[in-house]
Amino acid sequence: MARSQTMSLFDDPDPEPGTEAENLDAPLAERMRPRSLDEFVGQSHLVGPGRMIRRLIEDGGAFPSLIFWGGPGTGKTTLARMLSGKAGARFVPLSAVLSGVKELREAIAEARDARRKGLKTILFVDEIHRFNKSQQDALLPAVEDGAVSLIGATTENPSFEVNAALLSRSRVVTLNPLTEADVSAILRRALDEPTRGLGSLRADVADEILGRLACSSGGDARVALTALEAAVRSTAPDAEGVRRIEEPAVEEALGRARFAYDKGGEEHYNLASALIKSVRNSDVDAGLYWLARLIEGGADPLFIARRLCILASEDIGLADPRAMEQADAAARIAHLIGLPEALYPLAQATIYLARAPKSNAVKRAYQAALADAIATAREPVPLHLRNAVTSLMAGSGYGQGYRYVHDDPRAREEMPGRPEKLQGRVYFEP
Repeated sequence: MARSQTMSLFDDPDPEPGTEAENLDAPLAERMRPRSLDEFVGQSHLVGPGRMIRRLIEDGGAFPSLIFWGGPGTGKTTLARMLSGKAGARFVPLSAVLSGVKELREAIAEARDARRKGLKTILFVDEIHRFNKSQQDALLPAVEDGAVSLIGATTENPSFEVNAALLSRSRVVTLNPLTEADVSAILRRALDEPTRGLGSLRADVADEILGRLACSSGGDARVALTALEAAVRSTAPDAEGVRRIEEPAVEEALGRARFAYDKGGEEHYNLASALIKSVRNSDVDAGLYWLARLIEGGADPLFIARRLCILASEDIGLADPRAMEQADAAARIAHLIGLPEALYPLAQATIYLARAPKSNAVKRAYQAALADAIATAREPVPLHLRNAVTSLMAGSGYGQGYRYVHDDPRAREEMPGRPEKLQGRVYFEP
């Protein structure tokens, strides 16, 4: 978040994680932010032994400008703070949502002042993809001359959202969604931690409920911790002073649809099946309903897009060739912008595909051709259809009798295009 205009960026840097006084009024996700690599969970490809980010943190020296690309709640800000603390640098956070060129230039000016006093500055720009081209360009001089070490964080593909000049001066680091085991470990630590966590509230949460909460969080530790804290604080202690957390409390805290959705279980495939069958049946409203269930439940938008792309060919095909274009566009845009905005192109594609004329002629044609291909798998390719790429092949008759249809239009009807025993077979029936 951008700092107040009356507060000096230089005078009030953020301290290294783990050295500041605990802010017990902060949300649980902030209180439980890892203060060392030993507490950090996930991203082993970056912070495992010998991996790049671990080396940078442990060395505590200079490092290149970085762009952290990953979903929310995967550790981008935490790693940036750790790098800053170990490097002994000022950590200056800006939010691209709330800050403009003015705040950016102020931060850079103070970084230059700090450098003259022998202090390094790490400029952390959250949601850097929301900076426009001119704002990103304003960063370039400071990055180039070393006035700041830039760490940008983005949930969007940097190839699309960060301009080429800035991207060429930075190292893109990809953070993966946290696994269910990762999120479960984070939740259990929060329940046990007596000071920063919820240990003093004596919450009792079954492993099964904790696992379902982790599964429903979509790899976002912040979502899971926020829901856990709400569920614990909304549950009254029993006579023994224990807060026994049941499913209804977690459902209410997380959202019933999201908690009920199991992206790895049967319900995931049940909802996807319902979406596809509704669209195949040209039921626009049912298609939108099941789409909403999938999205609100936390389904990967690209999973939905892939299913719509399959349907566009399998169930519509040449009855409306633009159906594939709509599905393809929705998939590309969903990849580009992510949720929540991706729900609009996905909804548009769902409506278009449901309203389009239906035909499974492409599917039937391929299946018919496949059956013959399996039955005649050892039939040789007719000589006239083979390429004579060597003189030996030409001498063996390869290519003899081939007729070039552009010069010989009658070849379309008169030259056989399949093994002899399959002549006359028809696969595609529009």
